[in-house]
Amino acid sequence: MITFVDAEAKTRRTAGVIPLHGEAGFAGMRKAGRLTAEALDVLVDAVRPGVTTAALDRLAYAFARDNNAIPATLFYKGYRHSICTSINHVVCHGIPDERPLRDGDIVNIDLTLIVEGWYGDSSRMFAVGEISRKAERLIDVTYAALEAGIAAAKPGNTTGDIGAAIQTLAETERTSVVRDFVGHGVGQLFHDEPNIMHFGVPGTGVPLKPGMIFTIEPMINLGRPHVKILPDGWTAVTRDRTLSAQAEHSIGITETGNEIFTLSPKGLFNPLAARR
Repeated sequence: MITFVDAEAKTRRTAGVIPLHGEAGFAGMRKAGRLTAEALDVLVDAVRPGVTTAALDRLAYAFARDNNAIPATLFYKGYRHSICTSINHVVCHGIPDERPLRDGDIVNIDLTLIVEGWYGDSSRMFAVGEISRKAERLIDVTYAALEAGIAAAKPGNTTGDIGAAIQTLAETERTSVVRDFVGHGVGQLFHDEPNIMHFGVPGTGVPLKPGMIFTIEPMINLGRPHVKILPDGWTAVTRDRTLSAQAEHSIGITETGNEIFTLSPKGLFNPLAARR
C-alpha cells in the first residue's frame, strides 16, 4: 500500500510512505543540487590521463569542506570516500584508488553533497583523453535515456512511465538497462521512497504527484544487463566485461512537470558533448 504524506509532518517513515515536499523542500534541494553540480563542474578539467581517482576524491572533499558541505558517502555504511568512480566496465560504486586514469577510459563520478540537511545527488560521465566510438555512443545513449526518463516525470504519469521511456530508448539503440540498481527518493534522507526503476511498463508503479523528489540514474551497458559485485562489497561490474555508463539528476515533480536540481551552472553535465 502506498501512502503520501506531508514531508514536514512527524510521520514515521516506513516502506511505501512517500513524502510530498513544499517550497521549503524545493528551496533546500536547489541549494544542495547546485553545489553538487558545481563540484562536478570543478572535476571536469581535472579528469585526464595520469590523474588518479584518489586525487579526484581529494579534490571533491576539499570542495565540500570549503563550501560547508558534507559528502554523503563519506563513512556511509563503512565507505571511506567522498565520491564513487566507476571506470569502463564498472557499473557503479567504484572505489577511488591510486591507479592513474588512462587515455581512452570512461569514468562515471557519482557525488552527493549534504547542504543544510538536504542531499544533492548527481553523477555524470567523463571521457579520459580520446575515447573509442563505441564508448562515445554508449555515453550519448545514456544521456538520452536519462532525458527520456525526465521527460516522462510529470503529474499524471507513473514511475513505470519513467522506466518504460528509459528502457525503450536504450533497447532501441541495442544497449541494455541494468536492473539491479534503481533511482530513489531523496531530500533530507540519502535514500527515501519511492524507488525509481529504469525499466518497466507504462501506467504501472507509483503515481507521480507534485512534491515528490527523487533521482533518476539509469545505468546502461553495451552488452547484457547482468552485473556482479566484487569482493570489496561495493564495486559492481558487468558480467560480460562490456562497457557501462550512468548519468543521474535529482528532480522534483511540480504542478506542470518537473524541476531538475542538479543542472550544471557551466553547461557541463555532459562533459563529452560540451567539448565537441
